[in-house]
Amino acid sequence: MSAPLVVFDLDGTLVDTAGDLVASLNHTIGLEGLEPVGYDDLTWLVGHGAQVMISRAFALRGRELSDGDLARMLAVFVDHYAEAMPGVSKPYPGLLAAMDRLAAAGAGLAVCTNKLEPLARRLIDGLGLSPRFSAITGGDTFAVRKPDAEHLLGTVRLAGGDPARTVMIGDSLNDMAVARNAGIPSIGVPFGYSDVPVAELEPTRIIAHFDELTPTLVEDLLATRRS
Repeated sequence: MSAPLVVFDLDGTLVDTAGDLVASLNHTIGLEGLEPVGYDDLTWLVGHGAQVMISRAFALRGRELSDGDLARMLAVFVDHYAEAMPGVSKPYPGLLAAMDRLAAAGAGLAVCTNKLEPLARRLIDGLGLSPRFSAITGGDTFAVRKPDAEHLLGTVRLAGGDPARTVMIGDSLNDMAVARNAGIPSIGVPFGYSDVPVAELEPTRIIAHFDELTPTLVEDLLATRRS
């Protein structure tokens, strides 16, 4: 059999980016006179892309937002966020050791995120993680994005993997949905930015910490898929 491929979501799965995302969001909306949002707002503001974050922040503050204003503010957000990268963002506990275990067992690693690919690559580069991944794809890499199956399947192809030997790890509805749409087993993590408990998203398995991510777990999921 071919080597397994483990595909990670980025924000809220590989890397805790909440502090930097909220800082850039508050910078952006502050220029429009809105009060800043706080950490308690994260579960419904973070995880769906910058446009959604900005739109929801305006809704939270009871302000209307036109498409033209949204496009202008998105550019402000991206510039601010990219300039500070990687900022205070850091990998989740146990991630590096888990990736070492998987690589030592011959598994390939990839990233499939709805974050813009240039931003994703800049973040991953800034954290020194890029050499670990055989493919990094973002929301603008293909004509579609998660939860469309082709985003994940395209990532698998770029990584030189086999969909039948692939597992997807994520924290959000888009991650679990893209895995289901692609016919790929999923692992859900509860420490990300989902606005509902990860169990409600029905991943194939849930891990509470990356210490639980082992080659044996990956192979067990792939065996379950075959059966």
